[in-house]
Amino acid sequence: VQLQASGGGLVQAGGSLRLSCAASGRTSNYYMGWFRQAPGKEREFVAAISWSSGSTYYADSVKGRFTISRDSAKNTVYLQMNSLKPEDTVVYYCAAGTYPYGPYYYWGQGTLVTVSS
Repeated sequence: VQLQASGGGLVQAGGSLRLSCAASGRTSNYYMGWFRQAPGKEREFVAAISWSSGSTYYADSVKGRFTISRDSAKNTVYLQMNSLKPEDTVVYYCAAGTYPYGPYYYWGQGTLVTVSS
């Protein structure tokens, strides 16, 4: 499984961004997750989705603001981020694993999201 994340950038506080994670290989049995990591801090779970059922899972810090979704035809998972805050400024990673909260075995490269105040 190979994952390619994209969509990061600079946005003002209160704005929106959509991250994409294009997957190649067999992903139908996996959970697809988004994580984020600030410099010097541990990687933090953001959201996950079951590729087969579409069930979704969110960290409390993003619930109601972020939405994870998938497009099976494009083999792509999205993270729609609304009402962005300066503290959302970190590198975001997508990953594939066997349970929604881990472990995750395959990781894409990070994409940087910067939210200006």
